[in-house]
Amino acid sequence: MEKGKYRLIILLPQLGDFDSLEYAQALVADMPRLRAAGISTLAIGIGNAESAERFCTFTGFPKQNMLVDEEPTLHRELGLYGGLKTLGGPWPALFLMCAGIGSPGTLSEVLRGYTGDRNAPQRIANNETINISPFPSVRGSFFRRAGGEGFQRPFELATIRLRNMIEVLSNLGTYLPRDDFITQRGGTYLLDCDDTLLYSHQDKGILGFSETMAKPLSFLGQYLDKN
Repeated sequence: MEKGKYRLIILLPQLGDFDSLEYAQALVADMPRLRAAGISTLAIGIGNAESAERFCTFTGFPKQNMLVDEEPTLHRELGLYGGLKTLGGPWPALFLMCAGIGSPGTLSEVLRGYTGDRNAPQRIANNETINISPFPSVRGSFFRRAGGEGFQRPFELATIRLRNMIEVLSNLGTYLPRDDFITQRGGTYLLDCDDTLLYSHQDKGILGFSETMAKPLSFLGQYLDKN
C-alpha cells in the first residue's frame, strides 16, 4: 500500500458480490483524484488469487491495491454484519436479503437503478457501448434519448448492474470459490497518517456500501477539497 496523507481501507464482501464490483468501479473512476489528494487505497476482499485476478481485470481496480482472504477473518474481528442467517444455509439467506429481508435499503436502491436519479451523476457516456451479452449491446446515447443527460437516467445504473451480474454468473466458480460467506457485508475506514480513524461505515445490507449510494465517495469530499 503506497504512502499518503490518508489511508482508505475498504473491506469488500465476496468479490463476486454486487457491492464489491460496484464499489470498485466507483473507486476506479475517481482514482486520479484520490491519488492527487494523497489518499492511498487498499481493498480487502473475500476470495482467492484467481478471483482477485478476474475481479481486477474486469473492474480495472489495481491489483497492487488488493488483498484477499478466503474467510472473512478481519470482517469478523471488526464486527461487520455477517448477513441474514437461515436454516436453509447461505443461498436462501442471500435471496431473502436481495428481497430486503435483513438488508435495509436494498429494494429502494434496486428501484433507483431503474427509475434514475437526478441527484446522481451520469454513469454511461453518450459515445460508450455497454456489452451485456447475451443481450443486445446498449449505446450510451440511448439513455440520452430516454431521459436526457448530465444525471443518472432511468435504467442506466440497472444496465451496469446487469453487466456486472452477467460477468459473475459467467465465471461463478472463479468469483465464488466458496459460498459459506456470501451474505457477509463489508465496511469502509479512512485513517489519517497517524492511524487516527477519520471515518467509518459498516454496511447494513446488499447495495448499502455507502451512506449515499447516489454518490458513493461523497464522504471523501472534505479531504479531496483540501488539495
